[in-house]
Amino acid sequence: MSNKISFNYSPNFDSQKRKSKNIKFIIIHYTGMKNDKESIRKLTDEKSSVSCHYFIDRKGKTTLMVPDLYVAWHAGKSRWKKYRSLNRYSIGIELSNLGHDYGYKKFSNKQLKSLSRILKYLIKKYEINLENILGHSDIAPYRKKDPGEKFPWRDMSKKKLCLWHTLKSDYLRKFRNKKINAIQQKLFLKNLSKIGYETSNLNKQKKHIINAFQRRFRPELISPFIDEEIYLISKNLISQ
Repeated sequence: MSNKISFNYSPNFDSQKRKSKNIKFIIIHYTGMKNDKESIRKLTDEKSSVSCHYFIDRKGKTTLMVPDLYVAWHAGKSRWKKYRSLNRYSIGIELSNLGHDYGYKKFSNKQLKSLSRILKYLIKKYEINLENILGHSDIAPYRKKDPGEKFPWRDMSKKKLCLWHTLKSDYLRKFRNKKINAIQQKLFLKNLSKIGYETSNLNKQKKHIINAFQRRFRPELISPFIDEEIYLISKNLISQ
């Protein structure tokens, strides 16, 4: 990796090493803390039981906190497709950001440049599929919002660092806020399940799943309403 990395090891990881072939996902988070000092303190505090592999501050400085082959405690209760408890199968990257509770901001250009370099390195080293570059809210939509709607998934996809749909924005906007019928709504939720979202508890959690999908694939509008735009996006994604 070309960018310099500092070290500040966290005690919050599983002591047994895993095989590199078991690393199948990269999960992107934001810290949701008031400043970097608080973030580092929490990520290295044994009592917090929280950590990550890489931490990137606002200036783009990257800190290794848990080596790749150890399981860091970053994903918590999580699910994607057939995988549960994604800590075991993933590398977690924390981006410094105040988050939704403290004044959510855009991620800095320096942060995103450092993230891009790390992603390129990890994707190549562990042969990770782009569809497995995920946000914390993708794998835990009931609990989490990060990295949130200000994370530039579309821009990252142009660098071949994550999955994105292939539909044009001008085309999609024609279908925003347009109602769909009950059959299409059911198909939309089935599509989300095929993409990877957990849909086993829709009666209580449907809103959270829909919001998570929009934060990822239509960040400019987060709504509990299933319109034709997000339905078309879901169809496009499962066809890739």
